[in-house]
Amino acid sequence: MVAVVSSAQTFETNFERSVSDLMSDVQKQFGVHFKYNVDTTGQRLPYANFRIRPYSIEQTLDNICKHFDWNWWKQSGNLYKIKPYEYPRRHEDEGRQMLDWLSSLYSDKAQWEARRDSLRREVRQRLELDAFLDSCTLKPLLSKVRKHDGYTTQNICIELTPGQHLFGTIYSPDNRNFRKNQNFRNGFPLIVCPDGHWPYRYRKDEQQRLGTLARMGAICVDFDLYGWGESEKEVGAEAHHTSRAHVYQAACGYVLLDYMLKNRKDIDPTRVGVCGGSGGGTHTVLLSLLDDRVTASAPVVHLASHFDGGCPCESGKPVQLAAGGTCEAELAAVMAPKPMLIVSDGGDWTSTVPTLEFPYLQRIYGFYGAQDKVRNVHLAKERHDFGPNKRQAVYDFFIDVFGLDRTQLDEEKIEIEPDEALKSLYK
Repeated sequence: MVAVVSSAQTFETNFERSVSDLMSDVQKQFGVHFKYNVDTTGQRLPYANFRIRPYSIEQTLDNICKHFDWNWWKQSGNLYKIKPYEYPRRHEDEGRQMLDWLSSLYSDKAQWEARRDSLRREVRQRLELDAFLDSCTLKPLLSKVRKHDGYTTQNICIELTPGQHLFGTIYSPDNRNFRKNQNFRNGFPLIVCPDGHWPYRYRKDEQQRLGTLARMGAICVDFDLYGWGESEKEVGAEAHHTSRAHVYQAACGYVLLDYMLKNRKDIDPTRVGVCGGSGGGTHTVLLSLLDDRVTASAPVVHLASHFDGGCPCESGKPVQLAAGGTCEAELAAVMAPKPMLIVSDGGDWTSTVPTLEFPYLQRIYGFYGAQDKVRNVHLAKERHDFGPNKRQAVYDFFIDVFGLDRTQLDEEKIEIEPDEALKSLYK
């Protein structure tokens, strides 16, 4: 007769171990080190040693972390960071799998455009953008124009909803420098510049970029993030980390583009660009998708198939679930076949652009015979910023596609105004 043994007796403690002890052993076995953004105190793991895969540190970490809804990220050298699960961030291999799956959905222009139309429709619906725009009051306020060397600045404030405003600055070319230039006989190009998670739009590099583009012949306008800069005084800093920020910032770009085209007679509506870095790159892609009037797009240090942006202002409304699932690279591809520049670097999530996202975009542009309309400037030795080389890539792009005047490219000519000068008259 075979004795019946209870499962509790069979498995006893389920081979349970302290997580701290287990991770210490894993470090020794694989010759790695861990940095923790999670609290392992008192945490115990069943079947602990059975989760170790002696041939793969990554699979081992997968097996351990998923039990606690954690994730791991390889840092430099043999250092791994253990973090809480983040819904907008995935591993590079997951980005590759996503792009492979997306590519299987369309093999020609007709199939792609059917998918593109679904993306446009569903992203707009998931943002609930039209309902928000219908609620807007749209009361504009403009400051006096300030004159500089070859360009002017003017602050703009538009009340979107009662008590909440869009705050920005318009950088315009000095008309006197372009009267005989045939590239501007029908007006100046417009470039909307969503800001990213930098130290506010008043900083030096943003003034340099927009002022330089204006000197070369483009009207540029930027705006505060929701809950940053002047907006923070209205809604508080915590409001930035909400899904409302996602909608509000998308609406800011849309409203500014619409306002500028309807109220500035010196703009050429056939040349409308969008350019922003980091989180501003997210909203560059979003505005390019939402508004077909955009004719050129330049997201900087943003694009990745495995990262949707680490802030609710970029992914608080689940637009990445549109059309059965998508990613930033596919959303950016909606621009095809219009000119697009992707600026990437080796020090952040955009390090995969040359091998993953750019080949994918070239395939989509290939449906139109327009591979030359999408370009990538990859700065392998640089990190996450909007530094001189990234700004130069942007200048070169808009000089090419909008016919800007390269002879006026001189950042030394830009007057860096104090923060207060760039703030609205609204109080």
